[in-house]
Amino acid sequence: MTETLQGPARTEALAPLLTRGWAETKDGTGIEKRFEFRNFNEAFGFMTRVALWAEKRDHHPDWRNVYRTVEVTLSTHDAGGLTQKDINLAEKMDEAAAHV
Repeated sequence: MTETLQGPARTEALAPLLTRGWAETKDGTGIEKRFEFRNFNEAFGFMTRVALWAEKRDHHPDWRNVYRTVEVTLSTHDAGGLTQKDINLAEKMDEAAAHV
């Protein structure tokens, strides 16, 4: 089982993400971000690329798509909070969004 990030390790892992629009969830168990694209095709393409990456790592986002917007929440449910898996997926999502 993956360990949740705590204390200085959590702060250090979150710092770069918080500067790129990620925020901690209200309950503190995860992170969230809203991605905006030019149209539905770009949003769906982003989701497809991320889904393939996530499936290979058996770590899946909670997300919602409406037209050109994708809202994402990341938390490792079996660990009960934020883990390195979530940080890695957030970084991958930022990278994928930058190449749309």
